Amino acid sequence: MKKSIMCIAVAALALLVPQVAVRAADDATVPAPGQKAPTFTLPSQEGKPIALDSYHGKWVVLYFYPKDMTPGCTVEAHNFQRDLSKYEAANAVILGVSVDTVDSHKQFCTKDGLTFHLLADPDHKVVDQYGSLGHFGEMTIANRNTFLIDPSGKIVKVWTKVDPRVHSQVVLEAIQGAKKG
Repeated sequence: MKKSIMCIAVAALALLVPQVAVRAADDATVPAPGQKAPTFTLPSQEGKPIALDSYHGKWVVLYFYPKDMTPGCTVEAHNFQRDLSKYEAANAVILGVSVDTVDSHKQFCTKDGLTFHLLADPDHKVVDQYGSLGHFGEMTIANRNTFLIDPSGKIVKVWTKVDPRVHSQVVLEAIQGAKKG
């Protein structure tokens, strides 16, 4: 119980002062727009493997977030869930990734009514591939970064240190802009 209270307090503090409390891994290289998105397969909250390549032909919103069931991460997930029908209408899928476990994701989705895929990366392989590995004190987390991947598998937009309160709307606008451009 004390550990979960501590984790919530730490995550809440990270939301309030991310520039001070959360740091990226020293060798983190964030893939840039124009690059082919690094491919991966990770388990979802159902324990089923989800491969990025299986979404060829769709827009993919690949967002990394620090911790399940924490204030900022919950706000961000709720906003993506709220806008899910808009993403579907834009031929887009949402994939959330953190270093939490499949069981943690399952609890988060059940508790908060999330229906899009949350992918578990406790070994930090994909988080590291996308230059999104971070640390908060002694804890290893995923930094709050998002990658917009076009239907051909190319990264078209990257956001780092996003504001979870408005991020879903920003991403939707970017998809619409990229489709026009």
